[in-house]
Amino acid sequence: MDIRVAKRITALPAYAFQVLDEKVASLRRAGVEPIDFGVGDPSTPTPPVVRRACQEAIDARAQAGYPSYIGALEFREQVAEWTKRRFAVEIDPQTQVSSTLGSKEGIFNFAEAFVDPGDLVLIPSPGYPPYSRGTWFAEGKTYFYPLDERNGFLPDLSAIPSDVARAAKIMWVNYPNSPTGVCPGLDFFEQLVGWTRKNHIILASDEAYSEIYFGDEPPPSALNVGDEGVVVFNSLSKRSAMTCYRAGWAAGDPRIIAAFRKLKTNIDSGTPTFIQDAAAAALNDETHVAQMREEYRERRDILVDALARVGLRRSTPEGTLYIWQAVPEGMTALDFAEKLMDPAIGIVATPGDLIAEECADGHNPAAGYVRFALTPSVEQVTLAAQRLSQLQF
Repeated sequence: MDIRVAKRITALPAYAFQVLDEKVASLRRAGVEPIDFGVGDPSTPTPPVVRRACQEAIDARAQAGYPSYIGALEFREQVAEWTKRRFAVEIDPQTQVSSTLGSKEGIFNFAEAFVDPGDLVLIPSPGYPPYSRGTWFAEGKTYFYPLDERNGFLPDLSAIPSDVARAAKIMWVNYPNSPTGVCPGLDFFEQLVGWTRKNHIILASDEAYSEIYFGDEPPPSALNVGDEGVVVFNSLSKRSAMTCYRAGWAAGDPRIIAAFRKLKTNIDSGTPTFIQDAAAAALNDETHVAQMREEYRERRDILVDALARVGLRRSTPEGTLYIWQAVPEGMTALDFAEKLMDPAIGIVATPGDLIAEECADGHNPAAGYVRFALTPSVEQVTLAAQRLSQLQF
């Protein structure tokens, strides 16, 4: 029997983190236990307050049946209350919030609600792969705009051609930014929202790292400018080390949320209610979030200092779990990553090229960078710093 795979599948490039998993496995087969800075999966245990709430909810929800497609009202109310506390923004849990299975599911599927075949979506490069993959599955077209260091790793709106802006349906942004670690202020969002509204583009703001920041002031949300034409995606994965739970939400313009909810109803059966209960408990506790921020700050400082000591340019992120490190002159990102994976070093980092696309001007803005995810423990990061001392650039 001839099994023919859909063109949309055969055309997909290898998922970057699958490639990294294979490299980690090859090191282990060689007898080396690598220190893995490749994938941004927190190693910190999910906080006890969350685990207890989940355990209790399993019994409390023993006869709960199918969960709500859009999230239980109690969970949506907690999202709205947290949004008000955190950003001083009021949203209506009845019309402006929908639960998601973590951020990835919502982000990937979002284009299906708004993109017709041939419609254009503006996507940052480097950026989270589901922005583009979801667009392609919706049969839309992608326009990759660069996040260049010379522009502070922010989109250069003036460089986006007017015909592209007129044709675009959605613009994806992600701040605090993965992988560059940049945390812009409210003035950035004011300019951005003004531009997207003028061009009738939905602004889709991925705010999954909103709680991992190192400055004195927490970063703003796109919703701080207003909800008209704006949707934000967030989750508990990074904030509360709940990657396994798949608990997140979309919030914003009620017209956008209504269309997204209609889509969700036809795709899945909703986040398990006991998981939503655990997520609500997480949103009600800020102590564990502050503790994790300080742990990430400690890991960041150890690794940034170690990289600087061996002659690399100092790159101190303002937020997120990542260091976006420029590689030595004369080396490609892949060369540098392979040097780190020498068995004597045994460190895994992500070449920037794997999480970026070539832009309209023909260059890949992530060429010449590697991403370190600050997910290993403080002890492992300290060991990595010792191994790095063998290098000199």
